[in-house]
Amino acid sequence: MLIMTDQQRADWTAAGGFPLDTMPFLDGLMDTGVRFRRGYTTSPLCVPARVSLLTGRYPSAHRVRQNSAARHVLRGADLVDVLRDAGYALHLAGKTHFYRQAADFDTFAAPYWHDRGPAGHEGFERWLEGLDHSVGHEPTPFPLERQSPYRIVSDAISAIEQTPADRPVFTWLSFPEPHNPYQVPEPYFSLFDPDDMPERLAGPEAIERKGGTYTWLRDLIEEKRPGYDAEWRRYRANYCGMLRLIDDQLRRFFAHVGERETLVFFVADHGDYTGDYGLQRKGAGMAERLMRIPFAVTGPGVRATVNGADFVSLADLLPTICDAIGAEIPAGVQGRSLWPMLTGEPYPAEEFATGYGERGFGGLSYGAGERPPLHFPYEGRTFDELNTVTQSGTTVMLRRAEWKLLLDERGTGELYDLATDPAELDNRYDDPALAGVRAALTTDLARWMIRVRDDLPQGAYTLKRAPHNWHHTPD
Repeated sequence: MLIMTDQQRADWTAAGGFPLDTMPFLDGLMDTGVRFRRGYTTSPLCVPARVSLLTGRYPSAHRVRQNSAARHVLRGADLVDVLRDAGYALHLAGKTHFYRQAADFDTFAAPYWHDRGPAGHEGFERWLEGLDHSVGHEPTPFPLERQSPYRIVSDAISAIEQTPADRPVFTWLSFPEPHNPYQVPEPYFSLFDPDDMPERLAGPEAIERKGGTYTWLRDLIEEKRPGYDAEWRRYRANYCGMLRLIDDQLRRFFAHVGERETLVFFVADHGDYTGDYGLQRKGAGMAERLMRIPFAVTGPGVRATVNGADFVSLADLLPTICDAIGAEIPAGVQGRSLWPMLTGEPYPAEEFATGYGERGFGGLSYGAGERPPLHFPYEGRTFDELNTVTQSGTTVMLRRAEWKLLLDERGTGELYDLATDPAELDNRYDDPALAGVRAALTTDLARWMIRVRDDLPQGAYTLKRAPHNWHHTPD
């Protein structure tokens, strides 16, 4: 089973260190498995990240580098192919935002989007559209049963009940929440008081220090919705309420499916600013609150632990599932199996000592003062934070220990010590005292960029492949 949320920060549950208890059921479920503190997306936007999950490949290899390009995917066998070949019934309920279609699944209760879903709830959808992806300042005037998580869980329960008990089942619960628009009905709207929201790591005063697309995006939103940042506490309270709503529906789901032997993965596609830097949603940069995601696994054979050392990625899910069911890892997969790590077997620490990510659709990066044509007008309230400017150029990210290195196509570098600078405001790329650190991280980054050079298409030569897709061997 794959539980996937959309735009959920890694650190917004009690188990993740958040001061409020947003997802008690899911936290409890994952207490019996492995919770990764250093789980990362491959890219901080929906479609490239979801395509990485399906294919086990990074965006530079699968070629889907923006949300509008799913049809251009370049891949070998993916997660759907592997599970179908192994005889699984395939059930999808929820958001898609990838290249697979209804005919690829046994049941397909989809697509659910952020302001619409399958037919039958037109009044609710018109109300959602009226929010224009903003923050609801009153409880949603429709009952819980209209919300996507409730409907998605109902669809998934129905699919499982119709599946023969002796057939293996893969269920993908793909929730569009807690993505904007930020809205919830009662009791969730009042469950978390805006005045109880923790302070921000960095507010709008940090924007000028970040510069670039951060400044551009902040100026655009302020131009369209003057004073919008004043609602950041309500925004955070609604976000917490959306998480609890999802959690309650997961409790309902597991109460129905009973005691099946189920391997459960929980991830998000990317994170959310939740008001940090005076920003909402996502869009600019590769800040930790966008790149780091909740990532946990529980089920048969998985040993309970909290892993705070190893860097793992959405690209690692496919090879991990292959190992778990005894299937061969398909050609072209770049992720690494986590199965030995999950089951307490030896694994090479250096293999997971670094993490890597990508963003940008190519070309040159636009400057903070440029206003090229967008896919929405500069006038009016409507905007998309993922656009020609914020997604321009190409940036790559390397993580090791508490260090974070970013480098773009212009040669612009950023280097942060997250232990002392979690808001990533003190760029030490040009600090002479860190020349050795920068050189070592640049070597790590170069190695990753070589590693994600695509092995597809394959020709006459025989590719040498390592067990579990590891490039290192156990100590």
